[in-house]
Amino acid sequence: MSGSERYAKLFEPVRIGPVVAKNRFYQTPHCNGTGDWSPRALAGMRAMKAEGGWAVVCTENLMVDAWSDISPFAAVRLWSDEDVPAQALMVEQVHRHGALAGCELAHFGIAASNRVSREPPLGPSSRLTMEAVDPVQSRAMDKADIRSFRRRHREAAMRAKRAGFDVVYIYCLHENSILSQFFSPLVNDRRDEYGGSLENRSRLFREILQDTKDAVGDRCAVAVRFGVKQLEPNRMLEDAELREIIARHAEMPDLWDVCVNNWSYDSASSRFAAEGHEEPHMDFVKTLTSKPVVGVGRFTSPDTMLAQVKRGVLDFIGAARPSIADPFLPRKIEEGRVADIRECIGCNVCIAGENTFTTMRCTQNPTIMEEWRRGWHPESVPLTRSPDPVLIVGAGPAGLECALTLGRRGYAVTLAEAAHTLGGRVVRESSLPGLGEWIRVRDYRAYQLQQLSNVQLYLASALDAAQVREYGFSRVICATGATWRRDAVGRTHVRPVATEGAASVFTPDDVIDNRVDAGPVVLYDDDGGYLAAALAEKLAGDGLSVTVVTPHTTFARWTAVTLEQERLMGHMLERGIEVRVASALASVGSGHIECRCVYSGASTRLEAASLVLVTSRVPNDGLYHALIDAPADLEASGIRSVLRAGDCDAPGLIATAVFSGHRLARQLDAPDAADVDYRRELPDAD
Repeated sequence: MSGSERYAKLFEPVRIGPVVAKNRFYQTPHCNGTGDWSPRALAGMRAMKAEGGWAVVCTENLMVDAWSDISPFAAVRLWSDEDVPAQALMVEQVHRHGALAGCELAHFGIAASNRVSREPPLGPSSRLTMEAVDPVQSRAMDKADIRSFRRRHREAAMRAKRAGFDVVYIYCLHENSILSQFFSPLVNDRRDEYGGSLENRSRLFREILQDTKDAVGDRCAVAVRFGVKQLEPNRMLEDAELREIIARHAEMPDLWDVCVNNWSYDSASSRFAAEGHEEPHMDFVKTLTSKPVVGVGRFTSPDTMLAQVKRGVLDFIGAARPSIADPFLPRKIEEGRVADIRECIGCNVCIAGENTFTTMRCTQNPTIMEEWRRGWHPESVPLTRSPDPVLIVGAGPAGLECALTLGRRGYAVTLAEAAHTLGGRVVRESSLPGLGEWIRVRDYRAYQLQQLSNVQLYLASALDAAQVREYGFSRVICATGATWRRDAVGRTHVRPVATEGAASVFTPDDVIDNRVDAGPVVLYDDDGGYLAAALAEKLAGDGLSVTVVTPHTTFARWTAVTLEQERLMGHMLERGIEVRVASALASVGSGHIECRCVYSGASTRLEAASLVLVTSRVPNDGLYHALIDAPADLEASGIRSVLRAGDCDAPGLIATAVFSGHRLARQLDAPDAADVDYRRELPDAD
């Protein structure tokens, strides 16, 4: 049986009310960190999903009015008719590829502080606003407020219809939906017909749903996005009432889009959840409704997808992160090219864009959000007109991506790696607890490189400058990575901390190489990223007593933007790992360290047979400088250019290294790059 025959059920058309989806692949609403200041970039990204075979492609939240202003988070608005053309641009491009366009109308209620609009936050009752530091409370909505909200929501739905959308959502997912807030007896303490009993607390949802069906249901499918399971720490409603809400309204919407609450569980990283992890929470929905159901689970395996449909769990395979990692996932399955899927690794770097007010990124897909800005396509690159032989030194994430992209462009590429395996830091970091799926970064590129006859791979091949000059390559790219520092220099310490004659001092590389065998261990984290927790968990798993010390006011602070921090902290406590925050390394002695409180300056001595420093890295750029510092030798050897990529250029995330390698390969034979090498959407100036 061919791949296309095996998965034929995934490509059956499915009716959603008045519209028909051409297959069962459904890009559920997801944020992207840009908001409506960049409509062309948004349209380009969504259109690429449609080209890749997704039958339904949805927007992120579209805020229905000025009482749901979540600035500075990126937001897309349907406040007025002026917002329609930007949405119509996306719809037009999605329709061009035969996909349905969906929009998620939303109001965040007491989760919106309305910093820019300066409207009072609205909610069922007066509560401090969620997800904000502002000491601001909502206004308890009176009947006039409710009528106005219903009117504005209906008008937004009609604008969505005019923009051409095929599916219009009612949003009551997570605690940041005003409708979810009305459901909850913990937030809704009203004593009128919108409070008290579940029937009353569901009244506004039912009215909004009926308003939307009346306004746009003749042409648009009306969908409900609903949280079927609420998990701590944000549980506002019990399972029985959630199930009853669905049962009471089972046939009203044209589609149920179901997830779990809260966001860190719904979009759990691969550290905490495997593919299909939401099934136990949502498998009951199909037993309550005859309408199609879409759900997510970071699906990347077509066999898992097929099983969900065959077992009657879902009608549509929903995806946000997998559609970012590989916009062409459906088409590859349809064409029998399953091995070519660029699988999501669950690192949540995409979500970090939204939570840091920046453009979405992806570790696996360096072209995401660059479709319009740079004209990049995830599956094709321009062929070179001057196929110079290229030597890439280093087969980590940057070197692998650079070699793959250059190979696809038609260059003759030689990739030399000093180690005995491809992958560099990806191989090493993926060996740590919770990071196993990250090996997909290496595996996808290694497999693709094997298909290219113009790329030669050499392992166990350390090269010096003299050897590089001997080989006669026209271009040389150094992707030789970076090395963790042993002197504690990082964000907090701008000068080295003396460690002479002290306890054994180690780096993350030593932990990965199993060189740390004496406890107690103090792991000093001034990096604040994802790595310290994985290292601490490994050391604890090796039977060592571990204390994590950080000068930051929170542990692993960057992981808050990947939705992992709270659960990582729980992981540390469960494994007996002590965490000390706001404590800077002061000195290292024999068998101990001294820390200083960043607030008071008070000193604390901790026993430490081993000190692991997770601070910063030094680029391994010795080969690069040895080559460029001898220009006469370069000219004599015929080398036209020597460039750096990835951590050798500037240490960063794996996603940063992949992007660096990809961009360098795209631009290798281009004219000198301008100071800004992408298009910008500039505001109109009157």
